Amino acid sequence: MDAVVPDGAGVRTVLADTAPVATGDPLRVPCTGDWAVIDLESGQVGPQLDGLVRALLPRRTAFVRSASSKRSDGQILAANADHAVIAVSLAEPLDLGRVERFVSLAWESGAQPLLALTKADLVADGACLAQLVADVEGAAPGVRVRAVSADTGEGVQALAAALATGTAVLLGRSGAGKSTLANVLAGRPAQRVQALRDRDGKGRHTTTTRDLLPLPGGGVLIDTPGLRGVGMWDAGDGLSRTFADVEELAARCRFPDCAHGTEPDCAVRDAVGGGLLSARRLDSYRKLQRENRRIVAKTDVRLRAEMRREWRLKQAVGREMSARKRGGLRRG
Repeated sequence: MDAVVPDGAGVRTVLADTAPVATGDPLRVPCTGDWAVIDLESGQVGPQLDGLVRALLPRRTAFVRSASSKRSDGQILAANADHAVIAVSLAEPLDLGRVERFVSLAWESGAQPLLALTKADLVADGACLAQLVADVEGAAPGVRVRAVSADTGEGVQALAAALATGTAVLLGRSGAGKSTLANVLAGRPAQRVQALRDRDGKGRHTTTTRDLLPLPGGGVLIDTPGLRGVGMWDAGDGLSRTFADVEELAARCRFPDCAHGTEPDCAVRDAVGGGLLSARRLDSYRKLQRENRRIVAKTDVRLRAEMRREWRLKQAVGREMSARKRGGLRRG
């Protein structure tokens, strides 16, 4: 792997062998943002290598997603990031559910999420842009939202100031304008960019590696490849922060295990009926909670057993209701 090491008053990049720290755990592989102990003096270094990675230092933060819905492996995208900048393109309709998904994983990582609404110059109506920002703020309570344009420079200075300290990781779908934004923030053409595909307006995966870019105003930016899918990964705390409004309402329900369906005195359902909470947001909360439980259950034996019991109970209730319905029809 490439690593940046001190070199006099500056730094230089070396190629280091990671074999000494290789494990079978995909979450412990060296990742962009890691701090490592590198041996540059050993005589064991192979050809075209400058050193050996002897150890990885403990991570302060780690952004992890599910590698696949069919497997129990996680994939770490960046380590030791202080800020998780989520790029959301305004060139396409907003997907607030995807915003909530990214923000939940960002909170879970330990980094401070920040939403960058890219290509803001494509929204000519100021009132419309303000509404889009407000919609995203509603999906991500407590998260800063910045409308930015790499073409006009709108919002870029404020974003750069927010990232002037620490390390930031730039995340988002392919085609969200991450590479262009990274170039503007870095003050140089550090990343190659391409036009979107004509047939569907999607990105072409211009960035295929995770790159560490120093920013002229201070701080470091990790640019990542575009993500077509972002699966949940043990993000219970992140979901609680993202959906703090839903969980605050749920605490007022009569029953602590209220499913917010047909139970009496359900504060969540009352809030939806009264327009205080959108049905879309409640559906998104339920969906992400279910997905997260399924992922956790793949490695948590007790949760897996609990989910099996819940499924059997649901099947039994369904059979009983069907039997009662058939009996009622016969009596009629």
